[in-house]
Amino acid sequence: MRTLIHLSDLHFGRADPAIVTPLLEFIQETKPDLVAVSGDLTQRARTAQFEEARKFLAAIPFRKIIVPGNHDVPLHNVFARLFRMLDRFRRYICANLEPFYLDDEIAVAGVNTTRALTGKNGRINRRQLEKLRQRFARVSPTHVKIVVTHHPFDLPPGVEGDRVVGRSRLAMKVLAEIRVDMLLAGHFHIGGTRNATARYEMTDYCALIIAAGTSISTRGRGQPNSFNVIKIDVPSATILQYRWRPDSVRFNLASEEKFVRHSDGWTRV
Repeated sequence: MRTLIHLSDLHFGRADPAIVTPLLEFIQETKPDLVAVSGDLTQRARTAQFEEARKFLAAIPFRKIIVPGNHDVPLHNVFARLFRMLDRFRRYICANLEPFYLDDEIAVAGVNTTRALTGKNGRINRRQLEKLRQRFARVSPTHVKIVVTHHPFDLPPGVEGDRVVGRSRLAMKVLAEIRVDMLLAGHFHIGGTRNATARYEMTDYCALIIAAGTSISTRGRGQPNSFNVIKIDVPSATILQYRWRPDSVRFNLASEEKFVRHSDGWTRV
């Protein structure tokens, strides 16, 4: 069995300090096998904000997979945005923009979907997809394969429009071929889980698309601060969403969804 904690959209520079310590305490008590952070660690990619984020991450004594988000790219400094867009992320957070974690049960790959010229939107390209193919090629079919991006492959429940990661349909064809099980992302500050077949027409493949809300920032969009705990015990998986309760000064369980993996993907129990 493996336990993952999925955080996103920390937005240091707009973080609520009252939430930071309770979140760290929850992580310490849970003792996850891995913590996945799906981007937007800062509000405006400033040095002081990256220093805050680094301090927060250093207080988590567990393995971590961290990818950047569009807010981790300089906005107003055009030169830095075009030519040094993730220099500070590399310096303060992680030099590897596409990390990989593998143990006896799970394989987790981070993918950088931020781009200098797409504004707040993101993209995935053929090179990145081929890299995923190569990474997962050495993984046993029994492993649960997970991809972490900032920009999602589907919109979380309640969000309307078509602002998913660029080239998503091409990507889903490759992800189906390599049988990726779960796609973790953030960006919209709304948590929830959907099956890939809700957006993509596939008859023999059904991954779970898991969105995390904003863990600690004040930039809420109608949902309290939240994060996910993912418990994997093949062939089962449970997605737990925890939400911040100011009255109890803690994160409380808000929802629990259970899924089972079959030969053609995951179905809700």
